[in-house]
Amino acid sequence: MRPLVELEPENAKRLRGLIFDLDGTVLSDGRLTRDAFGALWNMADAGLRLIACTGRSAGWGEVVARQWPVDAAIAENGAIAYTRKGAGLQRIDRLCAEDRAARRTKLQAIVSQIRARFEDAVLADDNDARLTDTTFDIGETQRLPHARVQEIRRAAEALGARTCASSIHLHLTLDSDDKATGSMRTLRELFAEDEVSCRRHYAFVGDSSNDAACFAAFETTFGVANIRPFVPRLTIPPRFVTTAAAGEGFAELASALLDHRA
Repeated sequence: MRPLVELEPENAKRLRGLIFDLDGTVLSDGRLTRDAFGALWNMADAGLRLIACTGRSAGWGEVVARQWPVDAAIAENGAIAYTRKGAGLQRIDRLCAEDRAARRTKLQAIVSQIRARFEDAVLADDNDARLTDTTFDIGETQRLPHARVQEIRRAAEALGARTCASSIHLHLTLDSDDKATGSMRTLRELFAEDEVSCRRHYAFVGDSSNDAACFAAFETTFGVANIRPFVPRLTIPPRFVTTAAAGEGFAELASALLDHRA
């Protein structure tokens, strides 16, 4: 990883937009700071397209898409997205509601078996707002050792679920999506961008293991400083890293991009 100060001006100038994670990237300890929210507005005012891309629930995605200065909010690690459409929302999903319901019933059977086997597999507090996955709390209100998280993951995968872990949640799903495929689908639906254009003209910033697909997919990638403990678990780390962590690092990145593009 290279320090953010080494970002080339021509690299920043060719960007059409920024895709960003929420927890640990824009949010600091779960809170949206004044500096981070201001950074979003500054980039939007400068004409950059902004796409939130989070492991958080579809319910979170609806709120972010309605109230933040973004073009879209991708939730549940790429499986579903929302964009404002007039006074309402447009949902971007590859499955119909009936298929979603059937898939969720199958997933809940797996989740029940995991909870029966692992007493410390505690559900995260946003599951009521989820449509495509179920999450366990591994670092938000309790902290599970990495070895224990891996044990739960192996058990879930043996039952047929896909898993991924962020800094706070362990996700179980039957969907094949990840943050990169979800981002590409959303950019194609909203802006008719092809895959090559997406990779070259959009950047991604994140902080954790569930951002790995985007770090590999996009040419220009950033990590906020708190990415460092997760780097050994990434096949491809972000190209650049900020000096500050979380929301402060996000604001640092926004300032750098806007300075180069001025």
